[in-house]
Amino acid sequence: MTEGGASDVEIVPISERYIEGYNRCLDAVARERRYIGFVEGPSLESSREFVLSNIHEGVPQFVAVKGDEVVGWCDISPGKREGFTHCGTLGMGLIRGYRRRGIGTRLMERTMEAAKARGVERVELEVYASNAPAVSLYEKRGFVHEGVKRRARKLDGIYDDILIMAFFI
Repeated sequence: MTEGGASDVEIVPISERYIEGYNRCLDAVARERRYIGFVEGPSLESSREFVLSNIHEGVPQFVAVKGDEVVGWCDISPGKREGFTHCGTLGMGLIRGYRRRGIGTRLMERTMEAAKARGVERVELEVYASNAPAVSLYEKRGFVHEGVKRRARKLDGIYDDILIMAFFI
């Protein structure tokens, strides 16, 4: 993995070209065991199915790329059940070395614009309370706290609360 500034990182819509890189990026973040619900990434085939489904359904999903390397992702999965289609769930991550450089903000803003264009009115997310930089990012972008799932995760003997946050587009 190469490190660099934010200016040489592009935010682009996900495409088949980026599936393997997305899978590697997701796995790298998962293996840190701190930021997302996975402790290892899904299989390449599972990632492929997810991405191809998102492309087919027009789900807002973007990746941050440096050259051909995927260094981050953001997606907003719209609700599918009647009465919840105006809501979307945000998922995102950046690999180590690319955090705290404004890339996450750019990823999220681009994805939120696409979600708005698709008719999403409410964006929800869950974030571990211990992930202070992510919580700060979401608060700065206008997300509000709606609740807490206390001691929701116990990993390696350590409990973590999950904060529930939302933003109205």
